[in-house]
Amino acid sequence: MQAFEMVALAASVVMPLWNIPLIIKIVRRKSSDDLSLSWLWGVWACMALMLPWAFITKDIVLKTFSIVNFVLYSGVVTVVMKYRIQPNNAKK
Repeated sequence: MQAFEMVALAASVVMPLWNIPLIIKIVRRKSSDDLSLSWLWGVWACMALMLPWAFITKDIVLKTFSIVNFVLYSGVVTVVMKYRIQPNNAKK
């Protein structure tokens, strides 16, 4: 494995970890109202459509990034929807 590939592989794992602070922020605020649902589901749908390619590609960086990012971003989607669906969220 070349140095550039090792750096890219590390980044492919580290970059999706930035979803965790977003999840924590939503949970602490108990609100996801400031996030657009069309953006949320649009990004998730694109990731889901790219995922089959991640499973068959030989490119370890793309494979790792796609899988880790899909899993962690799905966590974001889950938390956002949890706080959108709660009955206590009907403030208006």
